Amino acid sequence: MEEYGKLYLIPTRLGDTPPLEVLPMTIKKIIENIDDYIVENEKTARRFIKRVSPGKSQPSLKINVLNKYTSEGERNTFLNPCLKGTSVGLLSEAGCPAIADPGAEIVSLAHEMKIKVVPLVGPSSLLLALMASGMNGQNFAFNGYLPIDKVERKQKIKTLERLSSEQNQTQIFIETPYRNNKLLEDLTTFLHSDTKLCVACDITLPTEYIKTMTAKEWKKNKEDFHKRPSIFILKRN
Repeated sequence: MEEYGKLYLIPTRLGDTPPLEVLPMTIKKIIENIDDYIVENEKTARRFIKRVSPGKSQPSLKINVLNKYTSEGERNTFLNPCLKGTSVGLLSEAGCPAIADPGAEIVSLAHEMKIKVVPLVGPSSLLLALMASGMNGQNFAFNGYLPIDKVERKQKIKTLERLSSEQNQTQIFIETPYRNNKLLEDLTTFLHSDTKLCVACDITLPTEYIKTMTAKEWKKNKEDFHKRPSIFILKRN
């Protein structure tokens, strides 16, 4: 029986930093040996591969795009090279594949097909933010995006704050970058004044900003997070 290829989960940068400043040499070695990729955006994926391995032939790359327009039937063919002994790389648009990323569907499919999954080391904005927040790293939850509707958002913020207090659980969430300032305004309005809130912005970039303060202290803060990738973390004692 022919040995299956592997599915490599390849992390990418969180911004426009030189790849090998934030990624281990293992990433370069794997990329140089793989021509089949599953990506969210072909243009940025090709640019990243070229930055990591300038000498790699771009015409030799076989790229499948996984996004909201990809049909289930199409997605289910993406790992066919593995069945023929060829390894495939899954690239996230930013950070680690399958973490707040559609790549999780491919990883699940790989397990169903008995294909070995190999996660590689690289930056995860969620974990880096949690590490730097000073909040409970033993018990935490990632909640994705909060509701846009103001009434529903207020209720969700209050619920997360209550869960944090009752379960000693750190609550992590994100927002579309152009709505960051509005979310921060809502958080400082709806949270108890002594609830701790961390905003981790532009992680690993020269403009990196990570600060934990109470909601009351954040009200006085004038930092602008508009269109800057940010992670929000709250913890109420």
